[in-house]
Amino acid sequence: MSALSTWMLPTNAQQEAVNVDSLYHKSIDEVVISGMRTQTNRNNVPMTISVVNRREIEASSESALLPVLSGRVPGMFVTQRGVAGFGVGSSGSGTMTLRGVGVGNELLVLIDGHPQYMGIMGHHMADAYVASDVEKVEVIRGPASILYGSNAMGGAINIITRKQEEEGWSANGRVMYGSYNTQKYQASAGLKKGKFSGLLSINHDRTDGHRKNQLDGDRLNSQFHITNGYAKLGYQISEHFQAWSDVSLASFETQSPGPLSAPLFGNVAHIFRGVASITVENTYNKTNGGFKLFYNFGDHKIDDGYNAGGNAPLFHFRSNDHNYGVTWYQIFRPFTGNMITAGVDYKNFGGRAWDKFKDNTTADRVWADTSLYEMASYVVMQQTLLEKLTLNAGVRLEHNEQFGSEWIPQAGLAYRPFRHTVLKISVSKGFRSPNIQDLYYLAGWAGHNPNLKPEKMVNFEISIGQAILEGRLSAELTWFCSRGDNIIVADWSNGYPPTKYNSGDFKNTGIEFSFHWDVLKNLHVNGNYSFLNMDKTIEYSPEQQMYMAASYHWKKWGISANYRYIHALHNNTDDIESAVSYGLLDAKLSYRPLKWLNMFVKGENLTDEAYQTRFDFPMPGITVFGGINISLK
Repeated sequence: MSALSTWMLPTNAQQEAVNVDSLYHKSIDEVVISGMRTQTNRNNVPMTISVVNRREIEASSESALLPVLSGRVPGMFVTQRGVAGFGVGSSGSGTMTLRGVGVGNELLVLIDGHPQYMGIMGHHMADAYVASDVEKVEVIRGPASILYGSNAMGGAINIITRKQEEEGWSANGRVMYGSYNTQKYQASAGLKKGKFSGLLSINHDRTDGHRKNQLDGDRLNSQFHITNGYAKLGYQISEHFQAWSDVSLASFETQSPGPLSAPLFGNVAHIFRGVASITVENTYNKTNGGFKLFYNFGDHKIDDGYNAGGNAPLFHFRSNDHNYGVTWYQIFRPFTGNMITAGVDYKNFGGRAWDKFKDNTTADRVWADTSLYEMASYVVMQQTLLEKLTLNAGVRLEHNEQFGSEWIPQAGLAYRPFRHTVLKISVSKGFRSPNIQDLYYLAGWAGHNPNLKPEKMVNFEISIGQAILEGRLSAELTWFCSRGDNIIVADWSNGYPPTKYNSGDFKNTGIEFSFHWDVLKNLHVNGNYSFLNMDKTIEYSPEQQMYMAASYHWKKWGISANYRYIHALHNNTDDIESAVSYGLLDAKLSYRPLKWLNMFVKGENLTDEAYQTRFDFPMPGITVFGGINISLK
């Protein structure tokens, strides 16, 4: 724990937090960044925040990040369609929901605090988020628009990237092979020398996929391959200033066999995504902050394929997009227990989408070629009284080029009546502005509607956290109520494309429970349960979810297992009232013959459950993978 984060803890919690964090993996006093844009005790932030740390990410042996989060974050669900890869377009997966919110791009993904989404369609790019580049993930379970603006209506997933912390060098590598000729390769190297630090990593995944082409015998028709590269450089300019620069690139090709009832042939997408940022941070005794420039871009080439008896399209769908901006924030501590966060954001998003005809003689058919900007300012004040009560309140003013201005308030408190107990209450507003696709993408067709207004949501929640056994056992129980209005809905009465308009609303209530127990020094158990009550059925939002995991280490051996149960998942848009339920059992066995070498084998869906997260896209049965990890310093 850094000197800064320790200084920010209440006096009677400083030594406690240090001791607990040094002995155990989890702690009620966990330090987070996302709630106030600076390191602070999770107990002092009225928002409910889930943290998936580096140890959990590495133990999963996953290369994609979203499967690591799915299950470990209460109330969160991620759709999948195959053994690896998510894809894009109508046959894609990677849709995320949290507490029943998210299908319409209402969850915001951030990398180190700056937004990541496709500039035209507004959605995140699931295959571009790589687990090996991540130090930890902080998930705000509820509106986060006060700090992060549009798309954070239902919550925010802040991916905090790795950097070389220790002096000297390090190198890591992993090779995996498994079912359906699935291969995963990863290598990274880091260096820290004096004021300079750097980290470089590369990943390559490929699989033949588990779905077969129904017109061509046994040839598999759900191939996927991706190559990701990541680099981060840092320099300590002076005692008070440091600078960071990072770049992440992803190039992937995905093939979708389509739904079982209407298989597709030749549905192939070629995607290139990139993000780059430059950050300058300052740290003083009573103030710290940062200035960040970011640029997110992509180039897509998609062949929509054809059904049996049909003809291949005469064109490829093409698009390139951007999402760039600047973020400035500063945190002030004018007197004991007081913290004020103030900031200014600007972002510009958009791009060009068109059909490129294969004969090279027909002119391009352009669907969108425009951009929009948003700018905002915000202030959040937090005050701790008598080392037990923390009050938090703030407001954001967001101005959109299309929709004008929107006020976003938030207020809450955290009360610690006893040493290991914390009670939180908060009320917050979230919103989502329509994206380019909603407004302009189908210009000239019935689908677009330039008169759409932002969606809005108000969330009220109460949570209580408790730690016992010197912090070895901690648990949190949360109740929430979310009301949304002005929701953008689609009218299919006139056929495709549907007409979009503001008229929807919803009311979601629920409970979430999570715990972590260090039973012994080498035996750990954790889990969570969530119940969601929806007044209107929402797709990809299970009514109940349960996740249980246990890990045990003995000498050079390690064994872990987890079980996830999904109840009443509505995944069929044509029959939204239908629901499916299923349970998945995964396990992993590892052996470390040398300090720098770890060998493992893991199995997924070991009960061979037949299930679908996207309707008519069956998931694989039992899959088995083996591999080795190498870690050098």
